[in-house]
Amino acid sequence: KELPTVLLIHQMDGHEGAWTILPLMRDFSVTYGRNSSWIFFCEEDTRIQVVKLLETLGRFDGSKEWFLGKALYDEESTIIHHYAFAENPTVFKFPDFAAGWALSIPLVNKLAKKLKSEPLKSDFTIDLKHEIALYVWQKGEGPHLTPVPEFCTDDVNSYNVDRCATTFSNFLPLCGEPLKKEDVFVAVKTCQKFHGDRIPVVKQTWEREAALIEYYSDYADISIPTIDLGIPNTDRGHCGKTFAILERFLNHSSPRTPWLVIVDDDTLISIFRLRKLLSCYDPNEPVFLGERYGYGLGTGGYSYITGGGGMVFSRIAVQKLLASKCRCYSMDAPDDMVLGMCFSGLGIPITHSPLFHQARPMDYPKDYLSHQIPVSFHKHWNIDPVKVYFTWLAPNTEESFNGKKVGYNREDL
Repeated sequence: KELPTVLLIHQMDGHEGAWTILPLMRDFSVTYGRNSSWIFFCEEDTRIQVVKLLETLGRFDGSKEWFLGKALYDEESTIIHHYAFAENPTVFKFPDFAAGWALSIPLVNKLAKKLKSEPLKSDFTIDLKHEIALYVWQKGEGPHLTPVPEFCTDDVNSYNVDRCATTFSNFLPLCGEPLKKEDVFVAVKTCQKFHGDRIPVVKQTWEREAALIEYYSDYADISIPTIDLGIPNTDRGHCGKTFAILERFLNHSSPRTPWLVIVDDDTLISIFRLRKLLSCYDPNEPVFLGERYGYGLGTGGYSYITGGGGMVFSRIAVQKLLASKCRCYSMDAPDDMVLGMCFSGLGIPITHSPLFHQARPMDYPKDYLSHQIPVSFHKHWNIDPVKVYFTWLAPNTEESFNGKKVGYNREDL
């Protein structure tokens, strides 16, 4: 009857944690609690058939508490979800945001009321879709996610599409010509104890995609070669090393190189895809890009880019950071969190891309990864990292490797 009201969450800037959605429930309740039936959430690449969506929602009694979505679940318990439901992780369902998900207004009102009396306690926001499902579920007292087959992540051209109220464009964003190789400087953080096992993986996989790459360590090894920044290795945190890398990028790389990527020595990344993705960002703006996490967002905390998936900086962002007085409070402080705190204080937004991943492919639901063209994964635990790279990240999954064609089945991983 009337067009839907469309809200863009990044414009609801009264909340640093607006992207975590739960802090907005009270606003939603006050503004829409009397004259709307549903709030439907989606991503910017979700395509919606509005009439079909209204028909689908019309099957449910809007006076009751409903949590609707396309259901994902963990096949095995994973560190991302703090090993929740370790006995049988498949029992707990959470929504795939790409397909869209919906809350009935009675449930929105209930959540808003609960948030008023019991503010959010979680320190960290790591996987929002899982954490929202946990919050709505309320340890069994609230609704479970109800799977809705019309909420789809099929491509618009899929043969299944007639039944879908939503579809999802499965593509890597490209907003112009991909960047030139020389536009991206890659900094790899390593240390002497990993020179023998992790660096060879980088050299066998993605190093060839990078025109400008340096390895930073606590020991200068000319065979790699690594650069000793004069910062002793720490078991965790690495803040001192990361700030030394930022200083070096600003003072020793060509000022014509607009982008810096900092990765761990056990990060698997597609520089080829990153060059496409970066065509969508203005290097003359302060940009800090990667997989976004949150710390203390219910109580005035900050967002940050988690380091393992790769942290991408425009040169201007590095300049603004180093011109400020914001620095590590200790050499082994968590570098990604300190950077988040600094950029938050400078008013520079944290830019999220779901294509960067802090964990391994097996740590995510297959259905979730099936509509992604990923840029990175992280960690070598119990996997063959070379196989993971050529399966998920190589410019062509049938890569010529040591003179042989290599093709892997993603289902194996």
